[in-house]
Amino acid sequence: MGCLHGTIDNAGRVWYNRMNRQKRQKEIKLFRIFKALRWREWLYMALSVCFIVLQVWLDLTMPDYMSSITRLAVSGTAAAMGGIWRDGALMLACALGSALSSVAVGFFAARIAAALSFHLRAQVFDRVESFSMEEINRFSTASLITRTTNDITQVQMVVSMGMQVVIKAPILAVWAIVKITSTNWQWSVVTAAAVVLMVALMLFLLLAVFPKFRKVQKLTDNLNAVTRENLTGVRVVRAYNAEEYQEKKFGRANDELTKTQLFTSRAMAVMAPVMTMLMSGLTLAIYWIGASLIDALPTGAERAALFGQMAAFSGYAMQVVAAFMMLTIIFIILPRAMVSIRRIGEVLDTKPAILDGTMTELPAGSPVGTVEFRHVSFRYPDASDDVLHDVSFKAEHGQTVALIGSTGSGKSTAVNLIPRFYDATEGEVLVDGVNVRAYALRALHDKIGYVSQRAVMFSGTVESNVAYGEKDGLEFTEEKVKEAVRIAQAKEFVESKEDGYRSFVSQGGTNFSGGQKQRLSIARAVCRDPEIMIFDDSFSALDYKTDKLLRQALKHELAGVTSVIVAQRIGTIRDADRIVVLEEGRVVGEGTHDELMESCEVYREIAYSQLSEEELKGGERA
Repeated sequence: MGCLHGTIDNAGRVWYNRMNRQKRQKEIKLFRIFKALRWREWLYMALSVCFIVLQVWLDLTMPDYMSSITRLAVSGTAAAMGGIWRDGALMLACALGSALSSVAVGFFAARIAAALSFHLRAQVFDRVESFSMEEINRFSTASLITRTTNDITQVQMVVSMGMQVVIKAPILAVWAIVKITSTNWQWSVVTAAAVVLMVALMLFLLLAVFPKFRKVQKLTDNLNAVTRENLTGVRVVRAYNAEEYQEKKFGRANDELTKTQLFTSRAMAVMAPVMTMLMSGLTLAIYWIGASLIDALPTGAERAALFGQMAAFSGYAMQVVAAFMMLTIIFIILPRAMVSIRRIGEVLDTKPAILDGTMTELPAGSPVGTVEFRHVSFRYPDASDDVLHDVSFKAEHGQTVALIGSTGSGKSTAVNLIPRFYDATEGEVLVDGVNVRAYALRALHDKIGYVSQRAVMFSGTVESNVAYGEKDGLEFTEEKVKEAVRIAQAKEFVESKEDGYRSFVSQGGTNFSGGQKQRLSIARAVCRDPEIMIFDDSFSALDYKTDKLLRQALKHELAGVTSVIVAQRIGTIRDADRIVVLEEGRVVGEGTHDELMESCEVYREIAYSQLSEEELKGGERA
C-alpha cells in the first residue's frame, strides 16, 4: 500500500513538474521579445516607471485636497476661503503634474515600442534569410510576411499601451485600495463588490475571445495568400475570365475573417458600457450610503467631516475603477498580441535545416570547377517517396553537363542541391572535391553563378540587377556589367532604351519580356566570374537563334567555367560534353548526344518528339 502511495506521489510530482515546465516555457516565449531591447530602452523603461509612480501619487493626492476643500466649504467660515484657494491651487498643480507625467510616459513608451518592433523585424528578417526552402515552405510566404508586419505591429501596440496601462493600473489600484481601507467599511464593501464583478467580466470575455484571436491571425495569413495569388496571377485570371471565381474565393476568405473579427470586436465592445454602468452604480452606492451615514450623525462638525471623507472616498473609488478600466484596454489588445508573440517566436525558434560549414578556402592542389554527385538520393520534407534515387555523375573543370528528362523527373531538384537550397537525404554532392556541407555558405555561393528557372528581377535599374549581390574580392564595375550584358545577348535591347543601363526595372521585372528577363538573369550570373554556372531551364523563353548565339558566346567567353544545364530542348544541350538523362528520379542514360541516340530509348523519344530525323542528323536547326 505504501509502495502504491509512493508511485502515485511520484507520478503526481512528474505531472506537476511537467506542467510547471510547460508553463515556464510559455512564459519564456511570451517575454523573450524583451531580449531584443537595448540598454537605452531599459533606461527609458526605468524612467517611465518613475514617471508612472509620480503620476499615480499626484492622482491619489487630489482626492485629499478635494476632501479638505469640501470640509472648508461646508464649515462656511470666512477664514476657510483662503484655505479653499490654497488647496484648489495645489489640486490644479497636481493635475498639471499628472498630465506632464503622462506625456513623459507616452513619449518613452512610444520610443520603447518603436525600438522593439525595429529590433524584432530585423531578427525575424535575419532568421528568414537563413531559412532553407524547407522552412520557407513550412511557414508559407504569405504567413512570413504577416508575421514580419502585422504580428510585430500588434506587439508594438501592446507594448506602447502596456507601458502606460499594465504598469500603472496595478500601482494605482493597490495604492487606492490601501487608502480606501482606512475609511468606512460599508464603502469598502461596495467598492470590493464592483471590483469582483469587473474581474469576473474580464475573465469571462478573455476565455471566450482569446481562441478567436488565434484564429484571426491564421485567417489573416489566408487572406494575404489569396490576395497575393490573385495579384501575381492577374494575367492568367483575366485570360481565363476567372475574375468572378477569384472574387468568390477572396470573398470566402474575407467573410470568414470579418465574421471572426466582428465576434471579437462585439465581445470586447460589451466591456466599455458595462464598466461605465459599474462606475455610475458605484458612485450612486457611495453617495447613497454616505447620505444614510451623514443623516445618522448628531452634530454638524461630524457631518462635515464625513461629507469630506465621502468626497475623498468617491475619488479613490473612481481611481480603482479607472485602474481596472485601463486593464480592460489591455485585455482588448493583449490576446491578439499574445498570439502574435507566439507566431513571432515560432519563426525565431525555428532552426535552419541548412547549417553553415566552416571551409572558406580549398586545400592546396584541390581540383577547381568540378561538380560531382555520389549516390545522391533526395526526399522533400513530409513526402512519401524519394524524388532522386541513387544519382551519380561528374562535371569536370570546364565541361558542360546537361540534365534532361520528362517533367517531374528531378532535374531542377538535382541542381538545387549544388548551392544547398536543400541538402541531399543520402549520398554526397561535391564541389571542387569537397562536400558542399563543409563549405561556409558564402564561400560556396561565391563559386557559383545561378540562373533560376523563373527569372527573378528586383526593383531598381538594369545595372543594379546585373551587379546584384556581393562576392569577396570582386568589384562590380560599369565595364564589367556591360561585358556581362554583351555576353548574355542583352546589349541590343538594353542600349536601345532611353536610359540604357540605368533604365528602370519594376518589381518582378514586369516591364521586360520573359526572354529579356532570362538574358538579364544570365548576365547577373556571368558578372560574378563564377567557377560553376548553373542554368535551371534558363533558355526556355529564348528563340532558337538567340539561344544558339548565347550558348556560343558562353562557350567562347567563359572558357574554363563548368556549366550544369537543365533544359527541355534537345537543341540547347546537344553540344554538351556530357548529357545525363533522368526518368522518375533515376539516371537512365549518360553520355554525349550521339552516344545517347544509340543507347538510350528515353533520350531518343525526347529527341524525336522535338526534331525530325533529318534535323538530328544534319545538326542544329537555325
